[in-house]
Amino acid sequence: MAGPVDCHCHLAAACFQPDVAAVVRAAEQAAVSALVVVSEQASEFRSVVELSERFPGFVLPCLGVHPVQEISPEEQRSVTLKDLDAALPLIERYKDKLVGIGEVGLDFTPRFASTDEQKEGQRQVLIKQIELARRLDLPLNVHSRSAGRPTINLLKEQGATKVLLHAFDGKPSVAMEGVRAGYYFSIPPSIVRSEQKQKLVKQLPLENMCLETDSPALGPEKQVRNEPKNIYIAAEYIAKIKGIPVGEVIEVTTQNALKVFPKLQHFIGYRFRN
Repeated sequence: MAGPVDCHCHLAAACFQPDVAAVVRAAEQAAVSALVVVSEQASEFRSVVELSERFPGFVLPCLGVHPVQEISPEEQRSVTLKDLDAALPLIERYKDKLVGIGEVGLDFTPRFASTDEQKEGQRQVLIKQIELARRLDLPLNVHSRSAGRPTINLLKEQGATKVLLHAFDGKPSVAMEGVRAGYYFSIPPSIVRSEQKQKLVKQLPLENMCLETDSPALGPEKQVRNEPKNIYIAAEYIAKIKGIPVGEVIEVTTQNALKVFPKLQHFIGYRFRN
């Protein structure tokens, strides 16, 4: 049986720079199958692609423009089409190396998007990236903080089919609209301290679940750097909630990862029967 797939992590984050090789090695030693590494802005793209070249077949890259852009560690703002324009030529350049487009989505947290204009700007950036993913035949790795229903509705309106909603923070009833559209939801280790994630997992069918760490964020402990090897913490907690063996959680979520990211099949020595 193949080990778990971390469907969403940020290995290019500054806090991993000093010891990224050790972090990757720890994940490999823990029998993790693959790390799907996402980006948030054009300035990160080269680092993400370089990590995939340094750890071929294990670190698999997604490039995309996040709804919240960092200007400096202290300052963030809502995305604009100008941010996307800077990123598109690079995505084109690296398109053959990618397993997905991400991290993309909507973030209606009031401190980032308080005006209708900011929200509309985010929508336009997401629509363009949905179109890009369709043209490149790649899945979308999606962020939807404080915007669960608007994100799912926009994805459906735009005809997006291969979708992973990461660390979904909305109501289970809204998530079920995504399930009906055939979307997948990845669950992070922070489920151990999140009542909302626990309620979500109770409702979601295992057939629509994947695993993620969102490293360095969303670890089992607040304010402690999360790592891909912690993927097992999410798997174990899901197993506990569902009352099933952890091996079953890993097997089904790995099959789901292969469904949402078909290119993973080239790297994971594991085929599943449809």
